[in-house]
Amino acid sequence: MNGLKITLAACLALLITGCFGSDQSWNAKEIDGLMPELSFTLTRSDGQTVTAEDYQGQIRLLFFGFTNCPDVCPTTMARLSQAIEAMPDELKGTVTPLFVSVDPERDTPEKLAQYVGFFSDRAVGMTGDEDALRDLAKRYRTTFGYDEPDDRGNYNVSHSSAVYVFDGQGEARLLLRPDMSAEQITQDLTQLAQSGRS
Repeated sequence: MNGLKITLAACLALLITGCFGSDQSWNAKEIDGLMPELSFTLTRSDGQTVTAEDYQGQIRLLFFGFTNCPDVCPTTMARLSQAIEAMPDELKGTVTPLFVSVDPERDTPEKLAQYVGFFSDRAVGMTGDEDALRDLAKRYRTTFGYDEPDDRGNYNVSHSSAVYVFDGQGEARLLLRPDMSAEQITQDLTQLAQSGRS
């Protein structure tokens, strides 16, 4: 009987911890302490210099891409926009997608503004010279490359499809995988916004 009581007490403790504990469950990959804080100096789509501090207090979604991207970029941007739109109304304004073009040769400020504006009025388009972009990519353990141009000068750009999520203090928190649904992203962003660290 004592053994049964101990077992029941242990189960009850686990149940209480599961309900009231501080541990959070995420759909995305947790990257707390695995990546440096958000830091960059780039050029925004309005031509102004922009830094991570300009969006302090916001949950920031950092994504590398380019406007001529045929599949991954528009799919990702649409999914992020859908996920944010599905958040509670009072939390939508806490999230800012940061689209970093790694194709500065073709992605002019005007083109970037039109591109990100198509998906969301909250999204920010940014780019910089190749050295600055490579430094930023290296900071978050990723890279990008350019294919050989075709006869008409068109080329593809290889890049990561991951989206890095930083909290309001600029700390790296989550890595959104390409196979995550908009619903899963909504859950994670809502939980992060409600956690008090956004």
